[in-house]
Amino acid sequence: MPETIIARCEAKGLRMTGQRRVIARVLQESDDHPDVEELYARASAMDAGISIATVYRTVKLFEEAGILERLEFGDGRARYEDAEREHHDHLIDMNTGEVIEFCDPEIEALQEKIARKLGYELRGHKLELYGVPRKEG
Repeated sequence: MPETIIARCEAKGLRMTGQRRVIARVLQESDDHPDVEELYARASAMDAGISIATVYRTVKLFEEAGILERLEFGDGRARYEDAEREHHDHLIDMNTGEVIEFCDPEIEALQEKIARKLGYELRGHKLELYGVPRKEG
C-alpha cells in the first residue's frame, strides 16, 4: 500500500486537485484527531481559497474511498485519522476532550482469546476508553 494519503488517493484513481492535495497533506501531518473545523482552519492557512464545503466534500470522499477513518467519541464531533495508521486504541479525557492513543499487548491478546472462545476469528476492533484524570493524593 502506498505510504502517503496523496499516493493512496492517486492509487485509488481519485482526482487530486490542488485543494484536495492540501487537505490530504494536512491530514497526513496531523498527529491528533482533527474534526472538519480543525482541518478547515489548518488547510485554509495553507490555501486561503479552500472553503469549508470543500473540506466536507473531500473528507467524505476520502472516507468513502477507505483512506480516512471517521471517529466519534460522543462529543458530537466527527473526527478523522488516516485509515492506514498502525493499530491503536483511544482513551478520551472527558474533561478536555483530549484523545490519547495507546496499544497494550495484554488487551490485544485478551480480545483474541475472547473471540476464539466464542468461536470467532477476530478481524478488527475499536476500543475507546472514557475517563477523567485521577486525583493524586
